[in-house]
Amino acid sequence: MSTDERPFEGLEPAVILEAAERFGVQCDGHLLALNSFENRVYQIGVEDGPSVVAKFYRPGRWSNEAILEEHAFSLEFAEHEIPVVPPLRDGEGRTLVEHAGFRYALYSSRGGYWPELQEAEDRRQLGRFIGRMHAIGSLRGFEHRPAIDVTSYGEASARFLLQNDFLPPGTDTLYQQATDVLLQHVREKFQDMPQVRRIRLHGDLHRGNILWSSAGPAIVDLDDCRFGPAVQDLWMLLAGSSDEMRLQLSDFLAGYRTFFEFGARELALVEALRALRIMHHAAWIARRWSDPAFPKAFPWFGTPSYWEGHVSDLNEQIAKMGEPALDF
Repeated sequence: MSTDERPFEGLEPAVILEAAERFGVQCDGHLLALNSFENRVYQIGVEDGPSVVAKFYRPGRWSNEAILEEHAFSLEFAEHEIPVVPPLRDGEGRTLVEHAGFRYALYSSRGGYWPELQEAEDRRQLGRFIGRMHAIGSLRGFEHRPAIDVTSYGEASARFLLQNDFLPPGTDTLYQQATDVLLQHVREKFQDMPQVRRIRLHGDLHRGNILWSSAGPAIVDLDDCRFGPAVQDLWMLLAGSSDEMRLQLSDFLAGYRTFFEFGARELALVEALRALRIMHHAAWIARRWSDPAFPKAFPWFGTPSYWEGHVSDLNEQIAKMGEPALDF
């Protein structure tokens, strides 16, 4: 099989521990696989200190330059005392190294739990944190990382699924009809706001990428950091009814605006960004289907009922695109 079909073939426990030792870590032999599909992530026990986390990057996904740009972004946050989990440096000052054909980085292990965000003050605190992140993210651009846009997240996703025969006969026509209409709405939303500022973002800031402890929030996994509108790092934290999301948004922005200005017009992009994420997620699973981890994790993917539900979700999203934008 090719590396595309088994991208992490050969990444055995001995190789993982050898990689950590080469980085300069004295391992105690304990190894725990952590939840990750795109990359492979492991917690490694250390003889004379706290455990570390090793992240092995999926071959062929990002260039070295793009990965190092992710690392620099994280380190930039850390330099400004923004609580992220940045990569460690080896004895030569490197954050990205290679062993046995795998590129990897090491991180300090950080405890915490997914935030419930039920309390207004927790939402304001997280809003302040994201505002500080965006204030730093706005200072310069990326050179090697792409933007969140209609082309890469929407059009390319639909094209990949249709050209590679993932959809059952009949459903493919319904899918194409739905995505054609939906993407036209998405394009119009972005075209209506050409002046919306694009900044460096986390890009995938859902609750699973936030570790909460008594010290407050810490952000992990900047693997999907990209250019985009600031609202991209806010909308995935909203949940519930329109009234509930309106209240949550008000609290987030009360903290956020302490450190960075937020243009309320960006709220008109929320459903467009949600539509792109729905399309991108389905295509992401399809692109990774030859990786043995994906059929095990998503056994329902590719069934007729899945695609019927997916097309239904797309049509629901078309309806939401015609509704008034979220406000507060």
